[in-house]
Amino acid sequence: MGRARNAVSALLDLAPPTARVLYEDGSESDVPAAAVAVNARFIVRGGDRIPLDGEVVDGAGAVDQAPITGESALVPKEPGEEVYAGTINGEGTLTVRATKAASDTVLAKIIRMVGDAHARRAPVEQWVAKFARIYTPIVMALAITIALVPPLLLGGAWDYWFYNALVLLVIACPCALVISTPVSIVAALTASARAGVLIKGGAYVEAPGRTTALAMDKTGTITMGEPEVAAVHPLVGVSARDLMALAASLEVRSSHPLARAILSRAKADGVSVSAAEDTRTVPGRGLEGRADGRAIWLGSDRFAEEKGFGNAIPADLRDQIGETGSTLVAVGDKAGVTGVLELRDRIRPDAKGIVARLHAQGVETIVMLTGDNERTARAVAAEVGIDEVRAELLPEDKVTAIEELVESHDMVAMIGDGVNDAPAMARAHYAIAMGAVGSDAAIETADIALMTDDIGKVPWLIGHSRRAMTIIHQNIGISLATKALFVGLTAFGMASMWGAIAADVGVSLLVVANAPRLLNGHRVEAGPSGGEPIGERMAKGALAHGH
Repeated sequence: MGRARNAVSALLDLAPPTARVLYEDGSESDVPAAAVAVNARFIVRGGDRIPLDGEVVDGAGAVDQAPITGESALVPKEPGEEVYAGTINGEGTLTVRATKAASDTVLAKIIRMVGDAHARRAPVEQWVAKFARIYTPIVMALAITIALVPPLLLGGAWDYWFYNALVLLVIACPCALVISTPVSIVAALTASARAGVLIKGGAYVEAPGRTTALAMDKTGTITMGEPEVAAVHPLVGVSARDLMALAASLEVRSSHPLARAILSRAKADGVSVSAAEDTRTVPGRGLEGRADGRAIWLGSDRFAEEKGFGNAIPADLRDQIGETGSTLVAVGDKAGVTGVLELRDRIRPDAKGIVARLHAQGVETIVMLTGDNERTARAVAAEVGIDEVRAELLPEDKVTAIEELVESHDMVAMIGDGVNDAPAMARAHYAIAMGAVGSDAAIETADIALMTDDIGKVPWLIGHSRRAMTIIHQNIGISLATKALFVGLTAFGMASMWGAIAADVGVSLLVVANAPRLLNGHRVEAGPSGGEPIGERMAKGALAHGH
């Protein structure tokens, strides 16, 4: 419940507390978001968070909807299109008509769903606690039987059988049984922390080893959450280097994610870049400027169409980029389109191998849940080997998808990194957060946090959970077998008090010695994405900060 409250607190910080309301007479004033009436108009400047759900009535721009929908690219917004509270306006100023009160926004629903999903989680009783309910009365009854039945019915000596009853109580005292689980859990938690996997309590050590279905977000989980230039398509006799130089010259002064991708590709290709002159942002469209005395531009295919060059982009190229779920960026001058850049969210280099390892470990169903468009999601899933795809989902849709998985699978895990993933993570049997890149809400909601953004640790986590449960079962088995042996000896009068004490203490020491073997298995296999072992210093630092 404490984690749920913390998650809600983090979510509340997403939406700004005030909105700049635009009145009929043209005046403006800052008003608490909760006091803004439905149909009131408010102003959202470039770079501001949007305070309420609404419909754009004036202006154009691109909005970062990742906090709510998880979409990896900025979404162009024009009059008539919907925006959500908690999302971030890019360039340009938007005038928005409020369509929902502050208490009814998508963000407000997420906050409620996180709390509801936590409340619906039934507490899991530990096996030892269940066993004790049966074990303790049976042992007490057996001790009384040994003390009374032989003297009363068989003429045995009272002192001899009373002594044997005491021996039974000593050997039956479940010291080793009781400590067998917690000492193993502590060792498992320590080993995982050394590997940079923070498990928030012993209740979540067992769950990964029983995973049968795994749902994961796309952006920031399977993909890097950063676009890259996947291909360069020069047209009309222009070389690829010239096309990259032209695009990069417009983007030199920009901090847009697509700009960073273009500049990174230009640098990797060794293209020298000089900044264009008189650059100007066209909200929701692209950029314009001048280079070597000629007018140049860069932007979406819609921008090319508005300039009258829509037909210059080959239809087969347009279809090819669309089928792979990539973003098309056209580059041109006043004469037409000089080329096209294909940008897409970069898939983690080891994602395909990780999915294959998860299947090999017995995870029957791996599902991608994403707010991105269907074509992009399916292209990524096909490349990685994911079983099912559910795209264009809002947070409540993700919760519904998780509930369906919970009904059909014994143990469902959800991996996510964003605020939009938090309700679904809370509804799963257990949740894993991408701790290095994840939002506070996702990390607080999760039961396990990966302190780097390496999903290669998920197969390791499943294996570690199974190793931990094997050692716990070994400890319980050793404890019960020793108890059963001495109970049998006691029943026939063949056990002594010193033997019972030695066996009880000996088994306790044995299970304590067995558990630390888990500490030797904390290393994570290195992979292309950098899944190298994390130092204990980092893990201790993370623990010290309350994760």
